Amino acid sequence: MDIMDIEDIVAGMRGQAEHCLRNDAPVTASIILAQLALMGGPTACGQKIARWPGKPLEDAMPLRLTGGLHYLYLSGKEPRLGAIYEGRITDQHAIDHLVGQVVADHDADLLPWFDSPPQTNESGRSASFMAGLLWLSGRVGPRFELLELGASAGVNTMMDRYHYDLAGVLAGPDDSPMRIKPEWRGPPPPQTPVEIVSVRGCDQNPIDLTDDETAARLKGYIWPEMPARFERMEASIALAKQNPPDVAKADAADWTEEQLTRPQESGVTRVLMHSIVWQYLPQATKDRITNAMETAGKAATAEKPLAWMSLETNRKTFSHELIIRYWPGGEAPALLGRAHAHGAWVEWFEG
Repeated sequence: MDIMDIEDIVAGMRGQAEHCLRNDAPVTASIILAQLALMGGPTACGQKIARWPGKPLEDAMPLRLTGGLHYLYLSGKEPRLGAIYEGRITDQHAIDHLVGQVVADHDADLLPWFDSPPQTNESGRSASFMAGLLWLSGRVGPRFELLELGASAGVNTMMDRYHYDLAGVLAGPDDSPMRIKPEWRGPPPPQTPVEIVSVRGCDQNPIDLTDDETAARLKGYIWPEMPARFERMEASIALAKQNPPDVAKADAADWTEEQLTRPQESGVTRVLMHSIVWQYLPQATKDRITNAMETAGKAATAEKPLAWMSLETNRKTFSHELIIRYWPGGEAPALLGRAHAHGAWVEWFEG
């Protein structure tokens, strides 16, 4: 690997740290910066970082090891990390040293965390999705069939069971243990009726929220600065144990094409949705999904509309943008707002 490749890796990791800082996660940023000191060192994890074959930022490579380290702490296997997570150590050199010690002591256990991208299922993102449905309701009608790509553990595939307070606009069951109330910026979303008829999802490797060890690993990906996310995850786990979300193990393009051929109920809008997933998909997969949606869109009618709703990262600005297209009549993408990566706030552009 030549020096330019190493420079690209360093730039990508620093970019990921900056992204964390912009999302109010300075501790997580410091853990990522500490990984730079591991590069090319004697540990297998350090060698893995130095020889990363893809793009670190697009692959969220630094967040993979970050999740493994946090899991060690949450599971009680590595209490030394509490000094960082609890803010008792803030000097970056001291953090580098401690992370290096922990990685050396747990090298074999941490290495497999590089094998897959972080499973950042976050129920707070469903606030943006619900706002999008409120907006869509006034254009295509109030009834929806939801299809989620990259559903992971199905946290957002259960969004029909959550209660929402979006700048005073209420939606969802009143008695839900999941309360979604982000800081709201801008005008409130439309106060229109929304009925979610069904929700299904897919993922290449679905995560079983009802399995305690699996759920514990999922918590490792939660940034330690955000206690509200842990509360929402506990509510998600409780709801999944009552009734697991419908998440199929499937390729995103294969599943999309299959779902679009299924019979559609008249008066129900079929909605493809995804959040912080698009960046992980191969270009060929993205092209197939886009082609399938646009082809199906041409056949959509007022009685059987189709919509595409995404909350994805703008890689130039690092903002997470809520964009919707719908057929017939809304083929051009509409940028409705921006949101915090994990749902802490929503900035709404539409009245």
